[in-house]
Amino acid sequence: MHSIQHYQEFVLEYLKAQHCVREPKNLYEPIHYILELGGKRMRPVLTLMSAEIFDSEYTKALPAALAVEVFHNFSLVHDDIMDDAPLRRGNVTVHEKWNINTGILSGDAMLILAYQYFEHYEPVIFRDLAKLFSKTALEVCEGQQWDVDFETRSDVTIPEYLKMIEYKTAVLVAAAMKMGAIVAQTSAENGDLIYDFGLNLGLAFQLQDDYLDAFGDPATFGKQVGGDIIENKKTYLYLKAIEFASSEEKDQLLQLFSVSLEDNTSKIEAVKTIFNTTGASKATQQAIQDYTLKAFATLDKMNISSDKKELLKAFGENLMNRNV
Repeated sequence: MHSIQHYQEFVLEYLKAQHCVREPKNLYEPIHYILELGGKRMRPVLTLMSAEIFDSEYTKALPAALAVEVFHNFSLVHDDIMDDAPLRRGNVTVHEKWNINTGILSGDAMLILAYQYFEHYEPVIFRDLAKLFSKTALEVCEGQQWDVDFETRSDVTIPEYLKMIEYKTAVLVAAAMKMGAIVAQTSAENGDLIYDFGLNLGLAFQLQDDYLDAFGDPATFGKQVGGDIIENKKTYLYLKAIEFASSEEKDQLLQLFSVSLEDNTSKIEAVKTIFNTTGASKATQQAIQDYTLKAFATLDKMNISSDKKELLKAFGENLMNRNV
C-alpha cells in the first residue's frame, strides 16, 4: 500500500504520459487545460487504493482511475457552463477562456475519452467497468438535474435532498472504489461492500461540506464561508432548520432565503444563528457521524486483512477530519 500523496503522484504521472498534441487544437487544448488545473484527484486515488486493498498492483488500475478523473472533470466543465462560473480551482473556467460552444464540445469529447480508457482491459473486466460507469454517469446527470430543480422549489424534502447529493456526489466516489475492486477481480461481495463504503463516506463528506460552508474556518475551508447562504441553497442545514423552527424562525428564514443582497454579512450571521438555535447544526453533525459510522460498518463484512480494514478506516477518518 502507498500513501495518498504517492497515489496522487502516480495519477499525475500517468496523466502526463497520455498527453499528446492532437488536432483540432480547440477541441483538445481545453481538455488538457482542465485536467492539468490540479485539484486533490481523490476519486482516481480511491481507484488505485481500492485495487491494492484487494491485492492487485495499482498500475493495473491506472486506466480505470484516469477514466474516473476525466469523467469528473467533464462534469465540472459542463457544471461551470450551467452555473456561469468564472473560476475553477482559482483559474479561468474553460467556457470563459475559450467560449461556451468549445466548453460543450470539449466536455462531450472528455466523456468519450473516459470510456476509451476501459479498452486497456480484457473483455470481462471491460464489460463490468463500462456497465458500472454508464450507470454512474447517468446518476450524476440525474443528481445535477435535481439540484437545478431544487433551486426553484420551496417544498424540497430531506429524503429528496439526500438522494440528490447521493447521485450528484456520492455515487462517483463509490464507483471509483468499486472500479479498483473490479480491476483486482475480487469477489462480487467485496465489490459491493467497497461500493457501500464509498457511498456512505461520500454522503458524509457532502453533508460535512454543507456544514463547513456555514461554520468552517475561512483560513482552512478553501472556499467562501457562507456561499450556500448567499446563493439561497436549500442544504441539509436549511431543511433541518425549517423542520425544527418555530413559526417566527421559519418566517425569518424564508424571508432571508428570498433575497439577494449586495452585502451579505448580516444575512449570513442571522441564518447561522437560526441554524444553531433550531438545532439544525447539531442534527447535521449527527448525520455526518451516522453516515461515517455506516461506512465503517461495511468494513467488518469485507473479506480483507484487518490491517487493510484499518487503512480504510484511517482514510475515512482523515477525510472527515477537516477543520471547522
